[in-house]
Amino acid sequence: MNTPLATQVSERLREDLLTRSLLPGQQIVQEALAERYGVSRVPLREALKELEAEGLVIHEPHRGYFVTELNAAEMAEVYSIRALLEADAIRRACKRLSDADLAHIDELRRAFEGALLHADLETIASANRAFHFAIFDACGLPRLVRLLRTLWDATDAYRSLYFQDSGTHEHICAEHLAHMEALTRRDAEGAVETQRLHRERSVLIVSSSL
Repeated sequence: MNTPLATQVSERLREDLLTRSLLPGQQIVQEALAERYGVSRVPLREALKELEAEGLVIHEPHRGYFVTELNAAEMAEVYSIRALLEADAIRRACKRLSDADLAHIDELRRAFEGALLHADLETIASANRAFHFAIFDACGLPRLVRLLRTLWDATDAYRSLYFQDSGTHEHICAEHLAHMEALTRRDAEGAVETQRLHRERSVLIVSSSL
């Protein structure tokens, strides 16, 4: 189990992956990173092992750690699995969502729109996740949600490109609103469809970076 310091380092690493301070395929120079984070190599190694278990970094014997790099086929696989699991989670969630749940999810949708004004990738990505995972969490299947988190983590370094393009912000907000409206109607198939369209726009932009 990670120490509290290693957990903090894990979060710093995730932030660097999201903001592309660490790029896919890049070697992680532990000495330099430990110095930048102001920690010893012990919590850094713990954090790297955690991220390796999640597939965000890979370890090559005699060479060290590298940021995981996905090719087009691997990216397509991740999004294909996401499509299946997200559809199941949304269908189940629609049967369980209370009015209070919906009000909370809509607050998170509005918080995401507010985050876009700051142009801070970490804040935007966190707000986006909060909105979507409040919906997934409502499915009542924690193992399913954990799998979805792992799949989302796998493409964070690429998906940040989606948020960097301010030209996409209006589309994202419109798609979130359409998704919210379908959920409010308890229209499970409509919500699955709005999520599909939202995800596919992201796929197009993310895939263009490969």
